[in-house]
Parts: sequence; structure tokens; C-alpha cells
Amino acid sequence: MTFAQRTAAAAQEIETTLRRLPAPVREFALKIPVHYEARPPAHILAEGFAEDILGLFDGSAHGEESAQDQPMPPQISLYLDNIWDFVEQDRDAFLAEVGVTYLHELGHYFGWDEDELADRDLD
Repeated sequence: MTFAQRTAAAAQEIETTLRRLPAPVREFALKIPVHYEARPPAHILAEGFAEDILGLFDGSAHGEESAQDQPMPPQISLYLDNIWDFVEQDRDAFLAEVGVTYLHELGHYFGWDEDELADRDLD
């Protein structure tokens, strides 16, 4: 799959994942833009994230927006080449991992830490 094909497939998987969410959660999730990138940019790596990171939530978590003077709008980045490599170029596994990674990052928006995400099988 080319990067363009991975991007199109990932976007479709996110749409499918969104349709499965309970309506109140979906309402919030639809407001969070998802960016599809090949790999994390240099400034993310400079912050200490691993080169093989699959996704990243950035911005203010739900309910914390008013606690900051200038809150950053929430957004999710998915690093599609990293996901593709992680699943060893298996299309079905890629789609499944895109969905899990998206839900993992969405969980960060709701303020869940890594342990809470693991408790929900989103690690």
C-alpha cells in the first residue's frame, strides 16, 4: 500500500470506528481533527517521544480547556508508516491498529492515563 492508500484506508477506518461509538462520545470525537502523517515530525521527537510512536493526542483534555490561559485545540495525529511497520505490512492488522490507536488517543482526550487505557484494552 502506498501512503495515499494507507491514508484513505485509515480515514475510512476512523469513520467506521466513530459510527460504533456511543452517541455522547461520538459527539465529542467528531470535533477532534485527525491528522494522518507518515512519521512523527522532528519537534515531536525532540520532546522525547519514540521514533516508532503510532499516534499522539495533543491539546487540552476534555474539561481542562478553561484551566489554561490559551488552551491548544485538541487534535490527534496518526503516524501511518509507523503503524504499517508495526503490523508488518498486513492490511487487516493495519486497519485494526488504526482503530485501536485512534481510540487510545481519544482516551487521552478524555483524560485517561496509560493504566486506564490498558484497563480498557487500548494500549
